[in-house]
Amino acid sequence: MPTMHIELFEGRSPEKKRELVEALTRETCRVLECEPAAVDIVLIDVKRENWATGGVMWSERS
Repeated sequence: MPTMHIELFEGRSPEKKRELVEALTRETCRVLECEPAAVDIVLIDVKRENWATGGVMWSERS
């Protein structure tokens, strides 16, 4: 059973998260030839103050 952990900045609506989960599930099933019930997806909301890229905190970017 595929399990995906998706980390993203907080603030997206439940509708957008649902759309993402549906698309990821659909494509995972297409590629891996599995049933949707076999796909687990964990969405992890992260505050910008807890994420850095290239040594710069996202909360400090303009």
